Amino acid sequence: MTSRDILELLDFNKLLRIIAGYARSDASRRAVGKLRPLGSRDEIEDRFLITAEVMKLRREGDPLRLSEFPDITGLVDAARPEGAVLEAPDLVRFIPVFRTVLAVIEQINGRDDVPRLRQLTEGLTGHPEILRRLEQSIDSEGNILDTASFLLSDLRKQIRGLENRIRRKLEEIVRKEDVAVFLQDDFITQRAGRWVIPVRMDSKGMVEGVVHDVSKSGETAFVEPLAVISLVNKLENLIAEQKAEEIRILRELSSLVRTAADGILEDFRIMVHLDVLDCIARLSERLGMETPRLNDSGMIDIRQGRHPLLTLAHMRSEKGGEVVPLDVTLGDEAGVMVITGPNAGGKTVAIKTVGMLVLMAMAGMPIPAGPESNIPLVDGILADMGDEQSIEDNLSTFSAHISNLAAILQSAGPKSLVLIDELGTGTDPEEGAALACAVLREMKEKGALVFATTHLMGIKGFVQRTGGMINASMEFDDRTLRPLYRLRSGEPGRSHALEIARQYGLPDHVIRDAEELLGSGNMEFDNLISELSAKRSEYEALVRSLEERERKLEEKETLLAGRLDEAELKSKEILAQAYEEAEKMLSDLKREIHFVLDEIRKKEKSEIRRAAREVEKRQREVSEAAARYRPGNGEAPDIDDLAEGDTVFVKSLGYDARIVGRDARRGRVRVRAGAIEVEVPLSDIKPGRGITLEVTPDDRGAASAEEAVSSRLNVVGLRADDALAKIEPFLNRAMLGGLNEVTVIHGIGKGALFMVIRDYLQDHPLVKTFRPGSPPEGGEGVTVVKLV
Repeated sequence: MTSRDILELLDFNKLLRIIAGYARSDASRRAVGKLRPLGSRDEIEDRFLITAEVMKLRREGDPLRLSEFPDITGLVDAARPEGAVLEAPDLVRFIPVFRTVLAVIEQINGRDDVPRLRQLTEGLTGHPEILRRLEQSIDSEGNILDTASFLLSDLRKQIRGLENRIRRKLEEIVRKEDVAVFLQDDFITQRAGRWVIPVRMDSKGMVEGVVHDVSKSGETAFVEPLAVISLVNKLENLIAEQKAEEIRILRELSSLVRTAADGILEDFRIMVHLDVLDCIARLSERLGMETPRLNDSGMIDIRQGRHPLLTLAHMRSEKGGEVVPLDVTLGDEAGVMVITGPNAGGKTVAIKTVGMLVLMAMAGMPIPAGPESNIPLVDGILADMGDEQSIEDNLSTFSAHISNLAAILQSAGPKSLVLIDELGTGTDPEEGAALACAVLREMKEKGALVFATTHLMGIKGFVQRTGGMINASMEFDDRTLRPLYRLRSGEPGRSHALEIARQYGLPDHVIRDAEELLGSGNMEFDNLISELSAKRSEYEALVRSLEERERKLEEKETLLAGRLDEAELKSKEILAQAYEEAEKMLSDLKREIHFVLDEIRKKEKSEIRRAAREVEKRQREVSEAAARYRPGNGEAPDIDDLAEGDTVFVKSLGYDARIVGRDARRGRVRVRAGAIEVEVPLSDIKPGRGITLEVTPDDRGAASAEEAVSSRLNVVGLRADDALAKIEPFLNRAMLGGLNEVTVIHGIGKGALFMVIRDYLQDHPLVKTFRPGSPPEGGEGVTVVKLV
C-alpha cells in the first residue's frame, strides 16, 4: 500500500486532525495535517528535543505565549508588487502576528534552559516599528484611526465641525414656520451624499433648493436648501481630501510590508512551526505521552503502550475506565510474532497500536507509553488489514489480501515493519494456513519486523516449531468468557468459538455435534493450550506472590535496621545523659569541696591543691566518658591525619595545644599548651578553637615547667554567661598552677559585665580577695584576683 494509505489505515490522519484542533491558526492546522514520518534519525531526535523543551515550559506553568493569529502569507504576496495597496482590514491582520512574535521573543530570550527553542527563535524580529505604525493607524475593526497622521486628524476635525454646522442650519430651516408647512416630516437625512429635508411633492417649489431624490411613493421630494449648498460643497471637498490621505496612509503601510516581506514570512513560518510543536505538546500533556528511545537494531520494545485514539475515546466516555496497556517486545531473538485469540479480543487493536506508536515516533512525537520504550528506525510500514473486497476491480476478499501480500513481499526489507491482520483467511483453512506459513517464512528471511493475527491452527504450530518466530495471544477469562485485552507473549491462544456459542444460546446438542465434527486432535490441542495457559497463570500468580513476599520482607528488614539504629542512638543518649548528670554532680561536689577548702585555708597549700587536683581528675574522666556517647562526638580522629605542629583543642585541658609527638601503636599524642606538656588519647582531641593558654614572664619564674599557666584571662565582648563559663576553669587552673594572683580583663563598657564578674567572685571559695586594677594594670577595665 502507499504511504498515504498506511496513514489512513492506521488512523494516523485521524490523530493529526485531533492534534490540529489545538492550533491557533489555519496555517498551523494545515501544517499539522502534513506531518509525516521524518527521513533521518537527526531530524526525529531534534523534534523530540525541541518538543521536550516546549513541554518543559508547560510543566513550569509558562507555556509558549502563542495567541490566535491569522494566515498572512496571501496578504504578503499581494503586497509584493510595486504600488500594490492593501486595505485596512487586510493590514490589521498583521497586528496579532507581530504581537505573538514579540511575546515569544520576550519569553524565550530570557531563558538558558531551552537551547533549541533559543536557536529556533534567534532569527525572529517581530518588526516592532511596523507594528507600532499599524497600531497607530488602524483599529481592531480595520478602521483607519485619526492618529494615523496629523493631516488626517485635522481633516476629520474640520469635517466634524462642518457637519455640525450643516445640521444646525438645517434644523433652523425646518423649524421656520414658513417652511414647516411644506414639509412631509421634520427629520434631516442624506441623499447621494447631499444633506436634504423631506418636502411634500406638491410644495417642492415653495422651498428654495435642489431636489436630489424622490420617495418611492412619489409624495416626498428630498430638497437640499440653497442655504447649505455652499457648506455641503465644502464638506465634499474635505471628504475627498480625507479619502486621499487615507489612501496615502494605506500605501505607506503597504510599502512597509513590501519592504519587510521576506522577514515577515520567515517570522510567520517559525510561529507556525512553534504552534505545531505546541499542539503536539498539549496532546502529550493530556495523554501523559513520553519520548521513546530509538534504535537501529530493528528491535521494538513497547512498555505500557496505549492507542491514543482509544485513550481519548475512553476519556470522553461517560463510563470512563482505563485502556489496558500493551507490553510487547520483538526483534531481539525473534522477528515475527503471530497473535491468536478470540474475536473481539483485541488482536487488531494490538497491532494497530504498534503501528500507530511507531508512526508517531518516526514523526518526532512523544508516544503514549513508558519512557523506557524503545522504537526501531524503520524506512516503511507495510500493512494488510480489513476486508478489502473490491467490486470495481473484480477482486474477492481473498484475492485482495493476496494482492496486498504480494506487494508487501516485494517491498519488505530489514528496516520494514509489517502488520497483517487475519493472515490466511478468505479461503480453505488448510491452503490458507500453508500460504500464510510460506509468507511468514519469506518475511523472516527478508529480515522484516512482522506482527500478524490469525485464527488458523496450522499457523500456530508452524510458528511454535520455527526459530525466529514467536506465538502470542490475547488473554481470555475462561470462567466469564470475556476478553482481558492483555497481550501474552510465548504461547498461542484459543478462539473459544464453541464456548462463546454456548454462552450466546446455541443448543447444547449442536455444540456437541460441532465438537465431534471438530475432531479429537483439534480438541486435545485446544485443551492442551488451555491447560498450559492455566498453568502459566498459576505460576505467574505464584511469582507475583513471591515478589510481594520478598518486597514485604525487604520493607521489614529496612524497618528493623532503622529501629536498631534508633535503639542504639537512644542508648547512647541515655548513657550520655547519665554521664552528664554525673559530671554535674561532680561539679557541685567540687564546689562543696572548695567551700570546705575555704575553712581550711590556714592549712598547707599542698594539701588543698592535691584535693582540687583529684576532683579535677574525676570530673575530666566523667566528661571524657560523656563525650564518647554524645551523638556525633563518638569518633576519634585518625592519627594518620595528624602531624607534629598541628593545633588541636584538648578537651581535658580546655585549651588549644600544639602536637609535639605521636604514638600510633597506642593511639595517643603528646601535646604542649603553654609550658604544659602532656600525653592524651585521640578521643580527647578536637579541631582547634582558638583558645590558647598564655604564660606571662612573671608566671614562668614562679611556676614549674609542667604547671605554668596564664595569669590573665580576656573576656572583653563576651556575654555574662559565656564570660563566667571561662572564669571558672581559669581560676581552677591558676590555683593548680600555683599562682597567687590573676587578672581578669573585662573592659569598662556600660559596666554590666564587670559587675556580674565581681559579684561572682564575691563568694568563690578559691578567691581570697579581689580589687580593681591600678592605672598601669588597666584600671576599672580589669579585676585583680588574689587566690587562697
